[in-house]
Amino acid sequence: MSQHSKPAWEHLRLRDRIAPGVRVLLVGINPGVKSAQTGHHFAGPSNRFWRLLFESGLVPERISHLDDVRLPEWGFGVTNLVARPSPGIDVLRPVEYIEGWHILEKKIDRFRPEIVAFVGVTIYRALLRVLGAKGATMIEPGFQHATVHEARIFVLPNPSGRNANYSYDEMLAAFSALRQALSAPRQARAPRADAASPGSAVPGRGRFPRAGGTAARTTPSRPAAAPSRRATRKRAGSR
Repeated sequence: MSQHSKPAWEHLRLRDRIAPGVRVLLVGINPGVKSAQTGHHFAGPSNRFWRLLFESGLVPERISHLDDVRLPEWGFGVTNLVARPSPGIDVLRPVEYIEGWHILEKKIDRFRPEIVAFVGVTIYRALLRVLGAKGATMIEPGFQHATVHEARIFVLPNPSGRNANYSYDEMLAAFSALRQALSAPRQARAPRADAASPGSAVPGRGRFPRAGGTAARTTPSRPAAAPSRRATRKRAGSR
């Protein structure tokens, strides 16, 4: 590959795994190289995402990235904030987060999940302004003071092997807290008529609604072993 040529995987895009009736929409930052090459979410060899799903009880079977198409069986969907793959998140530009939010917000509006779970504190921090979460300086895993189209916002630690801010036990505590939240009685919600088939919502321009700070519905919860935030030791990579 010459100095000016692009990597062979740069043009690749992952397919969303979302179906009507989704309870939790899991949102990654952007695909890593391995995910782009395989066509499956969270495919990095050091990524603990699939192990955490099983060991927290969110899914009943031990599955891998090759089974991401099965997530809707258990009420989960998965997508990315930024579609462009990269070896790490340092190369992502701020405008890509905002452009990605325009598209993501339309998916949330279309499929109306109960919970939107950002897989990584970085995503939530990058979207604080558009989510209307004013004054949030310290972000802990769990529910946040924001909603999007009635969906509660939940933050999970980035399960990448590059994430040194959380131990595996702390990650597991956060995933387990999400599982406990799903154990609560489910509220009936009317789906949108145009959410008849799985896939990505069509990107569009125009004004998007800011999430409301409805604290009555989104009282923050902290996993049992939630850590106090410390200085970043190593930057998390794409997944």
